[in-house]
Order: sequence, then C-alpha cells, then structure tokens
Amino acid sequence: MDGFARVIFDHSDGLGWRQRTLKAAIGCVGIGVHSGKRVNLTLRPAPADHGIVFRRIDLGHDVAARFENVSDTRMCTSLADPAMPSARIGTVEHIMAALSGMNIDNALIEVDGPEIPILDGSSAPFLFLIDCAGIAEQDAPRQVIEVRETIRVSAGAAWAELRPLGPSARSAQPVLEMDLSIDFAALAIGRQSCSLRLTPQSFRHQIAAARTFAQAEEVEQLRAAGLALGGSLENAIVVDGAEILNVGGLRMESEFANHKMLDAVGDLALAGGPLHARFVAHRTGHELNNRLLRALFADADAWRMVSTDPLVAAA
Repeated sequence: MDGFARVIFDHSDGLGWRQRTLKAAIGCVGIGVHSGKRVNLTLRPAPADHGIVFRRIDLGHDVAARFENVSDTRMCTSLADPAMPSARIGTVEHIMAALSGMNIDNALIEVDGPEIPILDGSSAPFLFLIDCAGIAEQDAPRQVIEVRETIRVSAGAAWAELRPLGPSARSAQPVLEMDLSIDFAALAIGRQSCSLRLTPQSFRHQIAAARTFAQAEEVEQLRAAGLALGGSLENAIVVDGAEILNVGGLRMESEFANHKMLDAVGDLALAGGPLHARFVAHRTGHELNNRLLRALFADADAWRMVSTDPLVAAA
C-alpha cells in the first residue's frame, strides 16, 4: 500500500473498509435509449483491486470505468478506449450509480453493443440485479479518495464543487455528502433540490427509482441528432410545459432533482474509488460532473488516497 495514507476509520457497523464485489453473475436484456438497439448485459464478480470494467464482448475489448475514458457527455455519459474509439459504451451512469450506491468496488460488466440498456430509466432494475446476485466482501481494504481542497467548475449559471469534509469527518467511514439543485423553465419541473448522505440505504430508498426525463419539444430534436431512438414513456418521464405526459405521473416528490442526483452519483463513481467529500452543485450535468473530476485529479494538492485498513495505526 505504498503511497497511500494510513487512516483509521470507524467500522463498528461492519461495513465500509473492505472491498466488495458480486457473489454471482447475473444478466438482463434491454434497449439502448439512444441507439434503440437490443443489448445483452451481464454483471460478473471481479477480484480485489480490479475496479469496475466494461467489456464489449462483440469487440473483445475492455474499457475501465474511469473519468479519463469519458468520450461524450451529450445526454448521457459515454466511455471509450482512447486507443480504440470504436470500443464505446454509452449511458453508463445508471449502472455506475447502482454499483457505487451499494459500495461495490469490483465488477466486470459485459455488453454486446454500444450502450447499456435503459430498462425503466432509473437505477432500480440494476439494484434488483445486484440484490439477486448478492454482495461479497473481499479481503482487501478500500482505497478512498479524500478531497483536501475545494474544486469548482462552472458553465454560465451552472456549477459544481467538491469540498473537503474536514478533520471531524475523518474518524468515520468514507462519506459522500451531496446537495444538488435544478432550475428548469418547464413548469412541471421548475426549481427542485435533493440532499443526501450516500449510503446503500439512502440510495435505495431516496434516488434509485428516479427516472430520466426530457421535455417534449426536445424529443424530435434529439431523434434528428441520432439520439433517444429507444426512448419512450416506458423508460423516461416526458413533460410538456406544466403537464407530465406519463399516465402514472411521478414516482416520488422531486423525482427530477432526484434523478439528477442519481446521474451525479454515477458520474462521480468514475473517480475510480469512493470519494470522501462534499459535493454541491446547481444545474449540473454529465459534462460538468466529468470536468469536476478532471479538475480534481489535475491538482495533486487537492486530493490524496487513503487506505481504510483498520489493522494499522494512524500515521
């Protein structure tokens, strides 16, 4: 563990310091929301220190789930190997959010096409797959990314920050506190906010089921641009001014802000390890979330890696 700080974390609840993976492989079939193509997906266990890796089985190529591999942020987060741009995996944010929300550090995600299936537009189906497969602890400490200085990125009125939690939080297990607000002209959306301390419980009960959304006037524009070809009222909320077009309406209060938080959890999971930080943002999206990680790791003084190994004394 050379090069990692040694910090004792409180693990009295039995969670937090060991890496985790799936107990068994599990799969599903769905449609890519942007490509409109049928996709087969399989989640597989992976060894300690493997990380989250996507495998395009139709191309025989792996792409690590890392912020530096983000190749496109239009309407979703897409990954690609810089050495092989055709090895692309789109719409990774919902499955990444589910893995991060359940503290899963290591997994292999196999797909036979260019996009993760959208399923119902939320992380709930991926959470169901994880629950069915089960979670296994591994005999290795987690490697936590501790934010030490505030990092901010902005684009017009939109902005996002990662802030240190401060010394008082260092005695607890890794924590990601999150506050996010949105502001849309559409009356059905308007101004909303979402706050949570990310844990498996808060993820499951607060944001996992929040669905992606679009405004009706955007849909034809997206399809003309070759996007949203698989989108429907079965996998997205569609609003038209003050009206929600989905027959069943919303699943929860502030579902729009909750989904933006879900996206942020998935995008920040591309840091390559759990963040020990406070995330605060207004009107953020995939591009700003990725820029935030790039800005963090570009400043060597703004972060450090921390071992959660409880068997060594604090330095």
